[in-house]
Amino acid sequence: MASAFYFRFWWRSLWEMWWDDMAQVVRYKWVWLFLAGDVALFLWNPALGTNVFKRTTDSFLEMLGVIPPIFILLGLLDTWVPREKVVTHLGEGSGMRGISLAVLLGAFAAGPLYGAFPVSAVMMKKGASFFNIMVFIGAWATLKIPMFLFETQFLGGLFSVTRWLCSLLGIILIAFVMDRSLSSAEKQTIYAKHQET
Repeated sequence: MASAFYFRFWWRSLWEMWWDDMAQVVRYKWVWLFLAGDVALFLWNPALGTNVFKRTTDSFLEMLGVIPPIFILLGLLDTWVPREKVVTHLGEGSGMRGISLAVLLGAFAAGPLYGAFPVSAVMMKKGASFFNIMVFIGAWATLKIPMFLFETQFLGGLFSVTRWLCSLLGIILIAFVMDRSLSSAEKQTIYAKHQET
């Protein structure tokens, strides 16, 4: 009798562990799908599959070199910068000062674009306006100072300044259109995912 109880307990525990593990598999379904695609490509064409697998590995290792420092900085930003400061400088009523600060933060940022999204989530949590967050992401993507210096060296100062100013105007225009096209309810839904607890 006792052994049947233990067997049922063991079976139920095993089922719950498997179900929890399956939830994790489903959560990362795209990762598993891309890995399965890499394996299938390798089986179909080994030379191409090896090349794709090498590039996937290189991208993953590059991401491992970038993401941990970004999360350390995010932890410091989340801990040390009070919400009131972010609301004052990047919130709804920040005006040109908020736009300028968002551009500077994005332009001086280091790392690939996927590093901007966790930073933006912390900015949302701290009360930055949707418009300024869009400006920040756009600046991170196109207005980086190292890229500007590289362009200046190889393409000339006039080209670099013209491209930088046109990009800045485009970013502000796109951020404005996105800010106006979303309703307050849609913005609140986005912000609800990142509220300070």
